[in-house]
Amino acid sequence: MHTLEQRIIDLEIKASFTEDAVDQLNAVIVRQQRQIDALLAELAGLRQQLPEDGTPQPFRSLRDELPPHY
Repeated sequence: MHTLEQRIIDLEIKASFTEDAVDQLNAVIVRQQRQIDALLAELAGLRQQLPEDGTPQPFRSLRDELPPHY
């Protein structure tokens, strides 16, 4: 049977690992929130490029936009 001191040590070890896991998860959440914010900003920019009535522009090929000397 574990002594009280050993049980306390085991709990401290578990608490330390749990704290480390929480810190790692928090870092992931912060990174994901930054990615979400960037994607929302990009989406807002794309929405501004749409015409006012919301209908998408017809597809344009970049070849159609070559300068006349080509």
